[in-house]
Amino acid sequence: MRKSRFTESQIFAVLKQGEAGVPVAEICREHGISNATYYQWKTKYAGVEPSELRRLRELEAENARLKRMYADLALENAAIKDGIEPKILTPSARREVTEELIAARLSVTRACRITGLSRAAYYKRPQPASQRDAAVIDALNGVVEAHRRWGFWKCFHRLRLDGHGWNKKRVHRVYCDMGLNIPNRTRKRLIDRVPQPLDLAHEVNRCWALDFVHDALYCGRTFRTLNVIDEANRECLTIEVGTSIPSARLIRVLDRLIDCYGAPDAIRCDNGPEMCSQAFTNWSRDRGIAIRYIQPGKPNQNAFIERFNRTYRTEVLDAYLFSTLEQVRAITDRWLRDYNEYRPHESLGDVPPVQFLPRLTTAPNLYQRMPT
Repeated sequence: MRKSRFTESQIFAVLKQGEAGVPVAEICREHGISNATYYQWKTKYAGVEPSELRRLRELEAENARLKRMYADLALENAAIKDGIEPKILTPSARREVTEELIAARLSVTRACRITGLSRAAYYKRPQPASQRDAAVIDALNGVVEAHRRWGFWKCFHRLRLDGHGWNKKRVHRVYCDMGLNIPNRTRKRLIDRVPQPLDLAHEVNRCWALDFVHDALYCGRTFRTLNVIDEANRECLTIEVGTSIPSARLIRVLDRLIDCYGAPDAIRCDNGPEMCSQAFTNWSRDRGIAIRYIQPGKPNQNAFIERFNRTYRTEVLDAYLFSTLEQVRAITDRWLRDYNEYRPHESLGDVPPVQFLPRLTTAPNLYQRMPT
């Protein structure tokens, strides 16, 4: 309701009558006001035009609005300085900051506007991940239990084939939260080797060449053989058969050969873990034997043993089906004697290795298998 029944224009008209010389008593009696009211109007509106009064009221309203805006901004800035990080990315983090701003006496609308969170997202509380993604977790567990080495994409395509319509971002998030992501296998860094010349020695025990050959029994059990030859006459010194030939066993085999034939000047080999082990390098240094490592990925730098491996695989490993390691050792020993003493070698002038460069030794039986 209006505080007065007179408008501002009527009040100005009454005051102009007084300025024109009309007595105050007559003015008050005409308009039905008291003398106190007339003088109160005169004190308040004397010397002011109606347009100026309207402008003054507009300025007062604008000033009040600016004061409210300043108070709101000051409150928001204080709240931001107290509890907001430089960057808020996830919805959960935005929700937490919004709650802190609301606790700092900001309204929900203003707090959500500051953090960039919609009010619908603020009022709708998220479900726990175990409940929200329960179906995805169960489906992934079913796939992973049957195929433990499958990666994310195989699991995702299998879920799509099973009729699940989850997108890849959701499945990948659950997949990583479950700890199922398999790290990529990094390529092993190989040591750079200086190329060694493949020169032909004219005396035995100058350089030995060794390498491993892999095969499997009839039952599927894998085994490997350690082949050692002398590069001078291509004589095979031994073929060690076993399911596992680590560096310790490699050293024992070489010690046995050294006791039988004498120590060579050098050994040519690849960069396998057995030949690069600390035990093998220490053994060769103590024995005064040089190790001639070939460059990684260059088997032609060890051509003598590679050709022997191909012959051994063709005539023995690929020609028989082995049931036990004893059969492998028996057939290998028989073939080894034939290879060294009877079989002509084309690169040696079609003579066996022991006839090309005879080896002087006092060993009672060169082909007698010793315990490993």
